[in-house]
Amino acid sequence: MSPVRALCSIVGGSVVAAGALAHHGIANFDLNKDIAIDGTVARLAFVNPHSWLYVDVAGADGRVVEWQCEMRAATVLRRSGWSQEMFTAGTAVRITGSPDRHEPNTCYLGTITFADGTSMDRYGQRQKADAPAVVANRPERLPNGDPNLNGDWAAEQRVMTDRRGISGTLVPISVADQFAPGEVPAGGRAFPGARGTPESLAGDAIRAAWTRPSVVPLTEAGKRAAEGFDPSSDDNPRLRCEPTNILFDWGFETFANRITQDENAIRIQYGAPGIDRTIHMNETAHPADVEPSVAGHSIGRWENDVLIVDTVGFKPGVLSADAYTMHSAELRIVERFTLDRERNALRREYVATDPLYFTGEYRGADAVYPADLPYEAPSCNDLSYKTGQGTPAAQQDNAGAPVVPAAAPAPAKPWWMFWK
Repeated sequence: MSPVRALCSIVGGSVVAAGALAHHGIANFDLNKDIAIDGTVARLAFVNPHSWLYVDVAGADGRVVEWQCEMRAATVLRRSGWSQEMFTAGTAVRITGSPDRHEPNTCYLGTITFADGTSMDRYGQRQKADAPAVVANRPERLPNGDPNLNGDWAAEQRVMTDRRGISGTLVPISVADQFAPGEVPAGGRAFPGARGTPESLAGDAIRAAWTRPSVVPLTEAGKRAAEGFDPSSDDNPRLRCEPTNILFDWGFETFANRITQDENAIRIQYGAPGIDRTIHMNETAHPADVEPSVAGHSIGRWENDVLIVDTVGFKPGVLSADAYTMHSAELRIVERFTLDRERNALRREYVATDPLYFTGEYRGADAVYPADLPYEAPSCNDLSYKTGQGTPAAQQDNAGAPVVPAAAPAPAKPWWMFWK
């Protein structure tokens, strides 16, 4: 039997011949097709924004071909209990998933099965870690009486209702078990690139997956800026491993963020790359000579235990890449942070205005919780279709160190012992 087998027929649609994008998104893969490969682990690049597993596969002619299979971000996988030790070099694996639309020997990992029969789906959870005691047991207030926000915080994990990540949509992990595999909640919308969606069946599925209405009504200038923006290209900062904005990146990929607070300032270090904010608690007005940046200049005050943060001084950028919405240097964001002690959550409401690009306000709310893994220094090493990605010396892990072939299993601890 061939090690690469087509399991299901195409649901529909066509694939156009086009150059692959620099960065992988779910739409880069044809989730309307199923494939399976049998081989042995060559090495693992355990990195953000996507981990990659390299597998040696023997063809029908006996020649060994290396496949590269995309997985979720290393940070997200760690939160789900995955580890590098699971992928020891030489380990026999079977991977089922979907093929890349344009790149040969490239797949979207849906499920991996190991030699002992144990398997893990893309959104599978090996364990659920407890919140670090330093956060869970922190004092409620600072010595001066201000609410204590110190600690590491992360958005709730989101998983696909189809644990293979092939169909359905993303939902909070706390409610995921309430849905059938691949189910879309009432009033919800399937993930754009997921199996059977109009976007996945479009002639240009990759570009179609990015097409969404603006998140806020736009002025003529805002419309012109949006028209000149291509979110599936390097116009999109996410595809350059650069920050988007202080709203989006707060919960991006559910990375852990760190808050360090005293009476004069609150520092917020984002787990996503490129944003390290200081909220000035001892200032009442913004300086006239603010150097524009992605993070802007923030001043804060407490009002009935609500932290109100006013931020200006942004350099022009992207408010929402998915919804073709840009912002100008006149962007102003007001955030309201509140500790929900009953649910041990840090909730945020925000309002963004931009008189040059918006005709109205962009409003939203979100929440983070004590992180189940500690904050780690931001990293991004996008190996998607990178020239030389097949060479270990050309790769880096999250700490910036070269990715090398995984070590052979130690005789005293066979590879299957890592699966617990």
